[in-house]
Amino acid sequence: MNGGLAAGWPFARRELVAVLLGFLVTLPFVTTRIYASDEVQYFAWLRSAAFDRDVDFENEYQYFHDAGVARGTGFHETFLVKRNEAGHRENYGPIGSAVLWAPFYAMGHMVAILTGAPANGFSQPYISAVSLGSAIYGCLAVLLSAAIARRVVGPGLAASLLVCFATPLVFYIYIAPPMSHANSAFAVALFLWVWLRIRQRWTLAGMVCLGVTGALMTMVRDQDVFFAAGPALDFLRQWGRAAKTTRVAAARSWGVAAGTGVVAFAVAYTPQLLASTALHGHVGPSQVVARKMSWTSPHALEVLFSPSHGFFAWTPLALLAVVGLALLAAGRVSGSTRSSEPDARWIGTLALVMMGLQAYVSGAVESWTVAGSFGQRRFVGLTPLLTLGIASLMGAVASLRSRTATAAVVVAFTICLWWNAGLMVQFGTNTMDRQRLTLRENAWSTFVVLPREVPTLVWRYLTDRASFYNQPRR
Repeated sequence: MNGGLAAGWPFARRELVAVLLGFLVTLPFVTTRIYASDEVQYFAWLRSAAFDRDVDFENEYQYFHDAGVARGTGFHETFLVKRNEAGHRENYGPIGSAVLWAPFYAMGHMVAILTGAPANGFSQPYISAVSLGSAIYGCLAVLLSAAIARRVVGPGLAASLLVCFATPLVFYIYIAPPMSHANSAFAVALFLWVWLRIRQRWTLAGMVCLGVTGALMTMVRDQDVFFAAGPALDFLRQWGRAAKTTRVAAARSWGVAAGTGVVAFAVAYTPQLLASTALHGHVGPSQVVARKMSWTSPHALEVLFSPSHGFFAWTPLALLAVVGLALLAAGRVSGSTRSSEPDARWIGTLALVMMGLQAYVSGAVESWTVAGSFGQRRFVGLTPLLTLGIASLMGAVASLRSRTATAAVVVAFTICLWWNAGLMVQFGTNTMDRQRLTLRENAWSTFVVLPREVPTLVWRYLTDRASFYNQPRR
């Protein structure tokens, strides 16, 4: 790639082709099924809107319950017995995943008609469509995260791929795609990528794009709205500088830009407000969700360090990413000549702020452990910031020109990769406590037991994947 095209393109053509081909080859590994209550809720928004045109999810919940997908007593009581304050069956999920899945769901409907499968919104073509849709958004999240890192510190594709496979993102792309987390990684990455593209000029068109992508991000996962703090602080900082050096009329134009972004966000977020009002009888989450929040965030440290799904315990690569972001914020990372962001230190500082806010809001939730889930899944939206941190760490180590430091980092990355793979295997085979990590046992299984079992497990996954489903728990 040469000339102007290379200047505006974040990857070499061969890199992009390699990633896309690799993703296409691994598409058969995507698990196309719905099996958890959260997945049922996200899917119910789409199916009910497409076929029933209402917010009455009882028939969707009953279908999956009768199909044996969600037969736990907790699911039946929560979604088929209780009603919310408006008299409806509850749905705790926002509508963003349904919005992102809509084009794929439509294609699933066409496939159902063409193949003779039941065209009822529930059959396998529909479920496969949304599952593959999430996987595609996960792939786009990887590419956008690489583009963000490349813009700030230089090459980022290796860092992005490492983050994908050494964090729970890979689980939510390939094993549980009907959850919202791959979609969240994409929406956050898109929002932050737009921000970095427009932050030099803050044009009205750019602010509209930022507001719309911010609304989409928030509709996918409510807590992701806190990522808006980074661009907001950046905008206020530049606005303050402009007010000191320009005329009043010019400073007012910044106010117009801010108002444009806010209006764009409000308009794009309106479908979520209408959906919430129809479901609950008022704007905002249900009373049950509101009661689960403690805004003093009593679990902010636990959500990071506790063996009960603590972020750094489940995903040690995240700790290395924080080190990288700290080095970036401290000015210890030299940007590549190919990077185009002159304000990298400030971006690194804002990245740390956004990560801190995610820890704050996750620690404010009563159910902070997300017990029974793979990893601290509420942090999957951090994918682009983790990528920036790892790319920064790579850059800082490379600048040392030390073989010892490089070898140490490579070993650390390899351990993080294998740790994540080992936990996925233990989680998938029900040979671990899904409520919390037992670090000594998990480490023994990952680094001693698993290497001997890899060939058998891989063959079983390729030839009899269903054998992993509904296994008795330890």
